[in-house]
Amino acid sequence: MMTLGSSDLAPINVARGEYTISTDPARLDLDAIHSYLSRSYWATGRPRAVTARALRHSLNFGVYYGDQQIGLARAITDYATYLYLCDVFILEEHQGAGLGQWLIETVLAHPGLQGVRRWMLATRDAHGLYARYGFKPLAAPERQMERLLPMPWLL
Repeated sequence: MMTLGSSDLAPINVARGEYTISTDPARLDLDAIHSYLSRSYWATGRPRAVTARALRHSLNFGVYYGDQQIGLARAITDYATYLYLCDVFILEEHQGAGLGQWLIETVLAHPGLQGVRRWMLATRDAHGLYARYGFKPLAAPERQMERLLPMPWLL
C-alpha cells in the first residue's frame, strides 16, 4: 500500500504581521467557519455537521488574526491530478488588506500541492482575484459535466 510521507502533509504556518495562515487542523474554529459559510451565497444554511465533515476531508488553510479565525480556503484534492478550491473567505472587517491574495498565494505555494495538474473553483464575484493566479474560464466547457443536487438542508 502506498501512503503519503508525513512531511508531505505536515502543517504549515506562515506569518505576516499579526496575521497567520495555517494548515494545522487543530487551529480551525468550526463555530467561526460555520457562522460565515452559513450566510455566504454558496453555502447558505449549510448545517454545522456538514461543514465539520467537509473540513475533516479537506486540506484547510485557516487565516488568523492573533488566535481569531478570520478566513479560510478549503482544498479538496488527491494531491496529484486534481484540486477543487472552495469555501474561500476573509471576514468583511479584514477585507481590503490583501489577505485574500496572500491566502491564494499560500495555497498555490503549498509543497504538497506542487505538480497538481488541474485546479478548479467556482465564483460569482471574484474572477479578477483568481485570474491574477492563472485561473481562466473553462477551455472546453462542453467536456465538463456536473451532478448538482438540491441542498437537502434547505428543502
